[in-house]
This record gives sequence, structure tokens and C-alpha cells, in this order.
Amino acid sequence: MSINIAKPELLAPAGNFEKLQAALIYGADAVYFGGKNFSLRAYGDNFDSAQILQAVEFTHALGKKIYAAVNVFAHNADLAALADYLKFLDTAGVDAILVSDLGVLALARELTDLNIHVSTQANVTNWRAAQLFSDLGATRIVLARELTCAEISEFKRHCVAELEIFIHGAMCISYSGRCWLSKYLTGRDANRGACTHSCRWKYNLVEETRAGEYFPVGEDERGSYVMNSKDLCLLPHLDRVIQSGVASLKIEGRMKSVNYVAGVVKVYRAAIDSYFAGDFKIRDEWLAELDKVAHRPYTTGFFLGDGKPTEIHDTSKPSRSANFLGIVRAFDASTMTATIEQRGKFESGERVEFLQPTGKTFSQVITSMRDADGLEISAAPHAQQVVTIPVDKPVEIWSLMRS
Repeated sequence: MSINIAKPELLAPAGNFEKLQAALIYGADAVYFGGKNFSLRAYGDNFDSAQILQAVEFTHALGKKIYAAVNVFAHNADLAALADYLKFLDTAGVDAILVSDLGVLALARELTDLNIHVSTQANVTNWRAAQLFSDLGATRIVLARELTCAEISEFKRHCVAELEIFIHGAMCISYSGRCWLSKYLTGRDANRGACTHSCRWKYNLVEETRAGEYFPVGEDERGSYVMNSKDLCLLPHLDRVIQSGVASLKIEGRMKSVNYVAGVVKVYRAAIDSYFAGDFKIRDEWLAELDKVAHRPYTTGFFLGDGKPTEIHDTSKPSRSANFLGIVRAFDASTMTATIEQRGKFESGERVEFLQPTGKTFSQVITSMRDADGLEISAAPHAQQVVTIPVDKPVEIWSLMRS
């Protein structure tokens, strides 16, 4: 196996500061986030100005990179505030911005020295479009999800700009995320960050002259979610992804949990590193970990060009094989105890596992618990309650406890 190719960046979502920390601690090379305005996750936690400065400082202290999503399709009324925001991001020291709107790109070039990454929302599906964006000042192109491996490889032969592709996470039924369905049905514009995920709803037919009479669209007795996409997972084909020559491998999920971010990042970090160590093979524990985080059934999307269907017709709900219980905030080697910040209910006698940022996952039974006052308790039912438990092995801070 030839590995005479540059090691790609592993890029992870940062829906808030805690998720940013988890992504970087679990092995991401870079993170992307959205501010309170102008990104496509308007209902996420997102970052205010003070948090952006904190995030940049934390990321750069680790020698890693941070990108700001400014990928709305702007309207005239947005331009003045956008100008101020772009200048702030430049001063804050973010490493790049993600844009999809040509007006935003032009504004960024005029007012700042920011590196510009073109978002997948721009729907770049051919190398000439990528070349044009490069001529306009873009340093990286996030390619449309609708491309095959062969097409991606052809981009590399023609483009000066870096290339980035999605390798894992939720897919949009509409063309690389350029969707008007939500705005049409609810008035909330997906292209301005307010998507209602209308494609994942369960639909019925109504005949024009029979108002109030609903006819089910059914695959079976559970109904049919006709536009509900599976989740992307390119782990089984990561060797081909790397060999295509892309510079950055992107994980979707700014609205996902800390458990999702940490687990998925750790798997892809291990897989990328194993490829460049010359011993790449898909390991059962990687696949098991990806099953533990919230996800829909996985698909390779368009990457293989095999035409296999990517929709799920019986439910729009994600599943997972593990429950996220808490985060290790401290470990005392002298007493072999871990301090846990609770995220899900757990109790004495329960078997749990610890996913560690760098160490191996291990499991044990909780033999006893104490609250923040040192009082012995049998269960931790309250959100973000801090408890201390004995652990069988040394455990890293930022480990996730799950059942």
C-alpha cells in the first residue's frame, strides 16, 4: 500500500464550547463553529463574541485550527451586520471562514485577510466551478455530497485550492443542503439557518376537493418517510477517501451531543492514523463505537456511485446502542476515584464503560457513589449532578461514562 500522500485534516463540529473541547481533545485537527448569526444552525447553542475569543484561544493553544461558518445566503438587510461580524472574526484570529454566498465572499475579501472556504451549500460539482472560486480568492472548496470517488479524484488533478469532503453524519435530502422545503411549509428558511427538517416528517396525501381527508403514503403499517435520508459513513472506504487526495475530512454534527462528537472523532482519528502507519483495516471496535452514538442507518451516499437507495421509510428517529451518562472531570490516583458530571441517570450496581480520549475503553460496575458533599448516595438522577465513584483503572479526564 502506497502512503505517499499528505495526511488529511480531521475536521469536527463544535456546536458549543464544550463540544469544541471534546472534539479537539479526542483527536480532531480542526473544528468549525457558528456564531449567533449567519451560520446554518440558528437553533444551536452557537458562540457569542466572548465565546469565539475563548474558542480561538483554546484551539490555538493546542496547535490546532478553528473555522467559522458564515454560510447563510445573505439578504440585503444582512450586509451591514455581516461586515462588522467578518471584521470581528478577522480580529479574533479564526483560521478561515466558510461561505456559500458570493456576496459574503466578496465582502470578506474586501474587508479582511481571512482565508475563505467555500461551503458545500455552494453545490460545487465540477472542477471548473472549483477553479472559479479559487480565482475569486477561496483557499478551500467543500465539495458537494453528490460526488463519486472518481469525480473527487478528478478535482484534485485540476484544482489549486484545497478540497474538503464530508465523511460522516446526517445527510440532507435536498441538493447538497440547498433546500426551500422548510421555508415553503413553515416560513423558516433552511438557507438562513432555521431548517425545520421537513424532509424527515411523516406525510399523507390530501386530494384537492376532499379537505381534511388524509390518505396514507405507506411502505408498511408504520407509514413512510419518503424524504428521510440515512446518515453518511465512509469509514469502510476511508483508504479510498484518503487516496483521492482531499485535504480535509469533515464530520457533520454541530447539533449533536458531546458523546457523538467524541466517539466519532476518536474512531476516525484512529482510522486515519492507522492508514498512515501502514496497517489500515476496519476494526470491529470502530464499527461498534459508531453504533453507540445517535445515528440513523448508515449509507455511503454517492461516494461509490452504486445507486443504492439512501432513504429510511419506517422512522425518522435516530438510534444508538449506548446511553451517555456523564463526563469525567477529575481523577484521584491516590484513592482511585473519578469525579463525574452527570448527563444521564445512573446508580450503584450498574455496569458502565469509559470511553477515553486516548486510552482504551474499559467497563466496570459502580460499587458506590458520593455526592458533592461527600454523602453516600445510591443514584444520580439530577442533570449535571457531580458525583464521585471508585474506578477499577486510572481514567483520563474528559472520558465519557456510558451504559
